[in-house]
Amino acid sequence: MRSTNRQVAVLLAILMGTLACGSSEGVARPVERLSGQAGAPGIGDSDFPLDGNGGYDVSHYALKLGYTPSSRRLDGVATIQATAKQGLSQFNLDLKGFKVGEVSVDGAAAAFSRTGHELTVTPAAPLRQGSAFNVKVAYAGVPQPVVDSSNLGRYGFIPTPDGAFVACEPNGARTWFPGNDHPADKATFDFEITVPKGVTALANGELTGKPQTSGDLTTFKWREAHPMATYLATATVGRFQLREGKTPGGIRALAAVDPKFTRSLDKLYKLSAEITDYWGTVFGRYPFSSTGGVIDDFTAGYALENQTKPLYGGFDPGEDIIAHELAHQWFGNSLSIERWRDLWLNEGFATYAEWLWAEHKGTGTADASFRAFYERPAKDPIWTYPPGRAKPSDLFNESVYNRGAMTLHALRGAIGDETFFKLLKTWTSEHQYGNVTTEQFVTLAERLSGKQLDTLFDTWLFQPGRPAI
Repeated sequence: MRSTNRQVAVLLAILMGTLACGSSEGVARPVERLSGQAGAPGIGDSDFPLDGNGGYDVSHYALKLGYTPSSRRLDGVATIQATAKQGLSQFNLDLKGFKVGEVSVDGAAAAFSRTGHELTVTPAAPLRQGSAFNVKVAYAGVPQPVVDSSNLGRYGFIPTPDGAFVACEPNGARTWFPGNDHPADKATFDFEITVPKGVTALANGELTGKPQTSGDLTTFKWREAHPMATYLATATVGRFQLREGKTPGGIRALAAVDPKFTRSLDKLYKLSAEITDYWGTVFGRYPFSSTGGVIDDFTAGYALENQTKPLYGGFDPGEDIIAHELAHQWFGNSLSIERWRDLWLNEGFATYAEWLWAEHKGTGTADASFRAFYERPAKDPIWTYPPGRAKPSDLFNESVYNRGAMTLHALRGAIGDETFFKLLKTWTSEHQYGNVTTEQFVTLAERLSGKQLDTLFDTWLFQPGRPAI
């Protein structure tokens, strides 16, 4: 749908006035010498040294966005609430592309500069260690997704003919809002997304009220009140058909599909509800306030576990894929990895959940799935890639998924079903909404089982070659 001048005027009004986007090199004022230190340009993940940023923790993002599919233009105002972990003379935000019009810290204009994907902010006065502060960034432009064939092809904010497909793992959040783009810094989110009338904007969490239409534009307000990693945030836009309700267990549910997938709507809704409730009996209480899924007409070739709303890129997902993405709501979303090297804690667990779902439905067993992979020849690539140390150049290797799941099955055999399933629930409850490491999981497994498990985990996670069984 083409924008009219009236649409643009209303949109700018909704976005709190005209954005001054003529320069991305900072406000025109002298930069004073400030005490304190500059925050590090990365959060400390050696495999992704410029992902995230040091010196502060984000607690909340308020994103006010206007998006016009016909022009692919996004106008944004991001307000970020954070706490300084050190005295800060300046700090960085991750942002790819866009013209930055203005930046303020606690209401005072701040100087800023751009280098690559780093937006460096110099506040008018230094920030004291432990102090809470707000950063406001106004920006606009055409989002540019990340192109990285070694990981997921294209990801981030991807414009589509009727809107946008937004799936950001591992570091694509920077393609549509400034932030601390690493799972080690989780925050709550508010989204206010304005789009042409007739188009739906879907984000994480739940609507805070009915969509409001003014003229030719409609505004959707969503809130995710539980901590969320930036790569799980979405603002998927398009012409969707919706089904809303509650799971049999009482959890709010929403399924949305592009009209091309109309026949999949009821299936997606019912399976998402059924699987969410079942995982609650296996993994512990569902950690969020709603569940569901979205099928968009964009051939991504993958699905992503966006918090509360898994996103399926251009295909009708089977039960195994839905089971996988919804298991991530526990393993990856509620419990988020501290560093990307521990990705097996997300993908190995979600893949093992597929095997558990087959057991539950009587269509297979976890042991049969384990043995099917184990029978691969010794020269198969799965044995040359130890999954406990995900490689930054090949982050989503099959081994991280399948050999990661095999590790869990080997553990289950070593400690028995009773202890194994107690371990899963204890793991998710003790670390709910937090960040986790492989070392923590090994320690918990040893504590609950009373067994020394170093050799098992080292053999399956960190050594090349096919382990003996």
